[in-house]
Amino acid sequence: MALNNRNLIELTDEELIKVFQQTNSLEPYEILVKRYKDPLMNFVFRFVGDRDACTDIVQDTMIKFYLNKDSYREFAKFSTWIYTIAGNLAKNELKRRRRRNIFSIDNSDDEKSPQIEDKTFFAPDRVADSEIKNEIIQKALLKVKPVYREVVILRDIQEFSYEEIAEITNLSIGTVKSRINRGRTRLQKLLKNIYKE
Repeated sequence: MALNNRNLIELTDEELIKVFQQTNSLEPYEILVKRYKDPLMNFVFRFVGDRDACTDIVQDTMIKFYLNKDSYREFAKFSTWIYTIAGNLAKNELKRRRRRNIFSIDNSDDEKSPQIEDKTFFAPDRVADSEIKNEIIQKALLKVKPVYREVVILRDIQEFSYEEIAEITNLSIGTVKSRINRGRTRLQKLLKNIYKE
């Protein structure tokens, strides 16, 4: 496949990984890494709640993607495949922490959560208010059981469909919906005062 870099950028995720599988060229891999690095950082940080661990997990995800590119099959969306890898690595990290009994209820205040770039303008007081709310939401998310937290993040923050979440988590759609409802209910209880203006 003779494609220049400009043409590669215009390809879908699924077309890019196919080129990567067929040619072993690094260009399609690098484009996919660029496309997915920030969304995966956001997902993993929300799930694990630790910036250093988040960076390691996303790097490990990209390494696994590189090493296991041939295990990707065309019938699946690339996004669900790479989120499955990241989700499994994040769950393994949480299990490791439980085994080590390292629980930190409160991350150090100087650590900031990865921010999604927002091109709209906000007044400084609204930005500060938004950051405080974001921090409260993150702390509340970490109090939700991981089985519920993962699906709530995938649905409400990453905006995956129920079908895609079922594929990523290897659960039935009914179980996904049930877990999302339970996770949202728990989160609402934890956050009931945050939006009282």
